[in-house]
Amino acid sequence: MDDRSAGTRGIALTERQRIAWLRLIRSDNVGPVTFRELINHFGSAETALEMLPELSRRGGASRSIRVAGRADAERELEIAERHGAAFVGIGEPDYPPLLRQIDGAPPLLAVKGNRRAAAAPAVGIVGARNASIAGMKFTGQLAREIGRAGYCIVSGLARGIDTAAHRASLDTGTVAAMAGGLDKPYPPENIGLLNELTEGQGLAVSEMPFGWEPRARDFPRRNRLIAGMSLGLVVVEAAVRSGSLITARNAADFGRLVFAVPGSPLDPRCEGTNGLLKDGATIVTTADDVLEGLRPLCEPDLFSARGTGADEPAEETPPALRLPPSETERERIAEALSQVPAEIDEIIRHTGITAATVYLVLLELELAGRLERHVDGRVAMAAD
Repeated sequence: MDDRSAGTRGIALTERQRIAWLRLIRSDNVGPVTFRELINHFGSAETALEMLPELSRRGGASRSIRVAGRADAERELEIAERHGAAFVGIGEPDYPPLLRQIDGAPPLLAVKGNRRAAAAPAVGIVGARNASIAGMKFTGQLAREIGRAGYCIVSGLARGIDTAAHRASLDTGTVAAMAGGLDKPYPPENIGLLNELTEGQGLAVSEMPFGWEPRARDFPRRNRLIAGMSLGLVVVEAAVRSGSLITARNAADFGRLVFAVPGSPLDPRCEGTNGLLKDGATIVTTADDVLEGLRPLCEPDLFSARGTGADEPAEETPPALRLPPSETERERIAEALSQVPAEIDEIIRHTGITAATVYLVLLELELAGRLERHVDGRVAMAAD
């Protein structure tokens, strides 16, 4: 990795804040977007934690919301320390700089290994689990050459292409994004690879708690991490319905470059990559294709701490107190919603209610379990 990994700015959380942040993100119905809205509205995680039961009640919750306790957060921090890991906040220097710029970035990441890997400019490489010998060989060649050019390689620790990408970049720097807790790698046969990675130049990251066994619905979150951390994403061998194509869609949504390796039309593992090429992805036959595509993006400012949540103060200052929404306002906002996703700006225009009030009512509904947020920022009432 080159000198571009140095000098990343950020503000460290206090230990008290770290515990409060961990409690908040581990509480019921609090995801990354909700977390951010709560911090913006109340000024601190501690104040938000105090308000969760009231907000949930105002949103019409049928039962009391579970608020993660201080003892649980302290225990998770202790477990992380025993595993040689730590939790990094979105505004801190060791948080991946490109990841913090996406909508819905995890407020806290569990990390283990060489944290400098997260600060380096990164290229994601993903592909088929049942990869061909040729696909694995080409992936290794790509990862080695891209790594030697100063980039960190990001992948998902899966069988096949992911494994080949990580192994080829152990010496130059690699990041493994995980769907489960850092102590629950999947597949189990890659435990040895994970240990090699975290004990050398690599880093493992996860937004899930320690002890969390990865489930099918957790892998799309991991895919967002891969796409979010990377300047560009290379797809090598991917079927039409595959997690690799989901990662490619994430990358495109985040404004990242998407690259694809062409393959035989007779091989189902290449149908997805060939489709990406038809849709405008950059063709890759050598590492130079990736390096040339990324060169215009490699300015130092891209790797600074600018972006969503980067300027969080070390001690949050509470905003001016606002009156809670009236029942009439809540009813008008709830009536404007349905199970069909809608843009928040549309809700504001339709109801004529101030943006601050609309956002607060949406928070109340979500904490009550009555609202769903979609990855594109739209919201909808949850199905009964």
